[in-house]
Amino acid sequence: MPAARGVRLFIQDYRGKVATMRFSPLVPLVFAMLSFALGNKPVKAVAPGKQAVAEVKKHMASDQLALGGPVVNSVGMVLVPIPIGEFQMGSPASDTLARPGEKPQKLVKIAKAFYLSAFEVTQQQFEKVMGTGPWQDKRYVQEGPDYPAAYVNHNAAVEFCRKLSALEDVEYGLPTEAEWEYACRAGTTTDFSFGDDASKLGQYAWYYENTWSIGEKYAHRVGQKLPNPWGLYDMHGNLFEWCQDWNLSEQDFDGPRGTGRRLLRGGSFVRKPNRVRSSARYTRDPGERSNINGFRPARIYNVSR
Repeated sequence: MPAARGVRLFIQDYRGKVATMRFSPLVPLVFAMLSFALGNKPVKAVAPGKQAVAEVKKHMASDQLALGGPVVNSVGMVLVPIPIGEFQMGSPASDTLARPGEKPQKLVKIAKAFYLSAFEVTQQQFEKVMGTGPWQDKRYVQEGPDYPAAYVNHNAAVEFCRKLSALEDVEYGLPTEAEWEYACRAGTTTDFSFGDDASKLGQYAWYYENTWSIGEKYAHRVGQKLPNPWGLYDMHGNLFEWCQDWNLSEQDFDGPRGTGRRLLRGGSFVRKPNRVRSSARYTRDPGERSNINGFRPARIYNVSR
C-alpha cells in the first residue's frame, strides 16, 4: 500500500505572496476536531429575509408572541417584538470578570415595547438603503450579502436609520444601551444569555477562539449560530453594535446624553469570552470606522404595521 502523500496547502499572505506547505493527511481531521471542540458544532443556519420568519419565531418567548410574530421590512430585515419589563443592568458586585464601567447594577424599566432586528445589519441591507459599502476592499472583511456590514461608524448607522425611517414612514433608530442589554439578556441574569458556562459560547457566538485564533479573521455571516431566548442572533460576538448613548463618567441607564465617545455592546470576533458577556461595555469615537464595528436597528412598535 503506498504511503500517504499528505495535503499540499497554498497560503497567500496579505501582500499577495504565495507559499506552499505539505501536511500529513491527518491535519484536516485535527482542524475539524479542534473546530468542534471550540463550539463550531453544526446548527441550523438562518439567513435574513422572509425565509427566516418561521425559524426565528420558534425561538421567541410567549410574551413576545403576545405582541405578534416577526415582521419583515422593505429591505429584508427581520424584526422581533421586545416586550416591556424590567431588569438589573450591569454586573453584580461579586462579578470578578466585570470592569468598573459595568458596576454598580441598577434596576432599569423598559416602559415601551419595541422591535429589534433579529440580525446585525447585513451588507446587502446597508447597500439598499445607503448605496455604498464602506467595507469594500478593506482588510479583515469577507464580502457577501449575508455578511454583517462592518466599517460602519456611529454617524453612518444613525443616517441609515434616518433614511430607512423616511423610506418606510415609520421610526427606526439605534437602541439605547439599556434596550440593547435588556434584549440581549432576554430575561436571564447570567454572564451570557444562555447561562454562565463559557464552554458553550461557540454554539452562540463568533469570538476570538473560533475566528481570529484559527485564522478566520473576519466577522461571519449572520444567523449561523444559535439565537438567544428572544430569537436574536449574534448578540454575543461577531461585531460590536452601536447604541444611541454617549459615554459618561458613570453609567447612563436612562438614555442618550453626554458628549465624547459613543457606546457599543456585544463584543466582537476578536474578543475573548469575558469581553462578550451580556454586561460588557465599550466606547469609541462616533466617527471611527473599523472591521469590528456594526449595528442592529430598533423600530417603534406599532401593532398596525
